[in-house]
Amino acid sequence: MKRFLLLLLSIFVAITAKAQTPSDSIAYQQQRKKINAMLAERTKKFGLYDESLSKHTGIFGFQTKKDIRRSNDILMDIVKTDNDIYKELKILLEFRTFQQKQVQTKSKEAENSNLGYMTTINTLRAQNDALRRRANSEEIEHEKTRNTLVLTIIGICVVIILWALFRPRKRSIAKGKKSATTTRRRK
Repeated sequence: MKRFLLLLLSIFVAITAKAQTPSDSIAYQQQRKKINAMLAERTKKFGLYDESLSKHTGIFGFQTKKDIRRSNDILMDIVKTDNDIYKELKILLEFRTFQQKQVQTKSKEAENSNLGYMTTINTLRAQNDALRRRANSEEIEHEKTRNTLVLTIIGICVVIILWALFRPRKRSIAKGKKSATTTRRRK
């Protein structure tokens, strides 16, 4: 019986040691307090049982049927208390399991969010790089087009200037010949 009590107390101490983390919920802490109270009650009952075993009200210092019944009643009450403690411990462990699952779920969600953010960032970086390459190629193409246009305009201007320089000379020469011939005729 004492081994059983020690086992039960060691289980409870192990559970409460783990439960000292700041992430404990209020319900979990209340459940621990309830189990602590039940264990204290059980300890008192066990003390009463031990006391009832030492009572010998019979003749020649023997136990009477009443003494044995009282001891058995106290023992049955201890067993009922133990069963209640087991139920409450099960609830406490379920709280703990639930909290651990919540933490795991939240960490998975955070990990998935981080992976999603990283994927989005990588996609945006790739798009940004593609846009930069496109902008650079369009800028180079624009430079080529502008240079071609400038060279074309310069070429046209050179042609026009050359045409203007050489064309009027021919006309003036021709006009000079005409005027010379017209002046000769007039004479």
